[in-house]
Amino acid sequence: MDQLDLLQGIARISVFVSLLMAFFLLTVKTENKLANRLFALFFIFSAIDLSGFFMYLYTEDHRNLEIFRATFCLLGMPSFYLYVLSVCYSDFKLKWKHLIHLLPFVIVNLIFIPRIYLSIVNGNFIGPLNEMSEIYFIQILIEFQYVFYIVSVFLILKKYKEIYLENYTNPSVSTYKWLFQMTCVFLIAHSIVLLKNILRYSGFKEVFLWANVLVGTIALFITCWFIMKALKYPELFRGVNSKLVLTKDILPEIDEKPEAVNQQNDLINAQITTLKQYMNEKEPFLDPSLTIQELANQISIPVRDLSILINHHIDQHFFDFVNEYRIQKAMGILRDQSKNQLTVLEILYEVGFNSKSSFNTSFKKYTNLTPTAYRNS
Repeated sequence: MDQLDLLQGIARISVFVSLLMAFFLLTVKTENKLANRLFALFFIFSAIDLSGFFMYLYTEDHRNLEIFRATFCLLGMPSFYLYVLSVCYSDFKLKWKHLIHLLPFVIVNLIFIPRIYLSIVNGNFIGPLNEMSEIYFIQILIEFQYVFYIVSVFLILKKYKEIYLENYTNPSVSTYKWLFQMTCVFLIAHSIVLLKNILRYSGFKEVFLWANVLVGTIALFITCWFIMKALKYPELFRGVNSKLVLTKDILPEIDEKPEAVNQQNDLINAQITTLKQYMNEKEPFLDPSLTIQELANQISIPVRDLSILINHHIDQHFFDFVNEYRIQKAMGILRDQSKNQLTVLEILYEVGFNSKSSFNTSFKKYTNLTPTAYRNS
């Protein structure tokens, strides 16, 4: 089996698996259907792109169709970008303004490609495609588009993580980890594709063929990884409300007069005392899904003021603030000889955690020991 046969075999499997993943996403029951549909579109566009490794065998006499197929790669990153938004923000909805993401695809097909389409349709010889200025432009456009969307996704994830830590306490940050890992994998994979495209013009045909085999294999591996993730975590992850803002963006202006400063400090200290007393007496942190909005309602402090109080004046994320009380509660149980019969799993659920790995990570962060080591000591 030579490189071309191997490449075509891998590509066919990759296309089949991608379409299978798209079918799964479109049919699985979930609350966030929009996210699944956008991710399914991403896999469909990826399958169309990957089919280029073997579709040329069937479109030799219809090169216009082959060129049109190749332009679908311009829709992959926009669909992934919108998918990330829909997962991160629970209130995200598609709007007319999002049609702007179709512009590169439309521009390429309406302005730069017609000369190629018309030449082929009229039976005129247009020469090697790789030597045409339009093809060079498309490849450059693809690279600029990729950089733009990758940077945009990383910025979205950065803001999502900050908002999550300031407003939620669920120790599971699966959404962020999943999307961050996926984006890093895409970045690495595309870097390899970029090197492969450079080899196209280097004259090393043999190396270029093996590079294509490597790209096809990576695409298959990534798609299979997605499927394993989907089977292990079929639920879509919890999003945050896009209207939430970071504490640093809502800090009030401070009156510099000594009397005003002292009065404000007294108010802040009183609120901190009330908050800590409530946390110790009522133990709201035992609720694994506690949010800053729910806590604000319980102690009758506006959520904006509570956010500033915790994130700015106490200098902790809400996430860390609540988890510290959970860890202290867990430490008390682990020290209690009468509760030796309780397992670590039972304890973590009792104090408000819902994941053993998250509990162990948080516990070690505060004590430098694992729960088991702490109990034995």
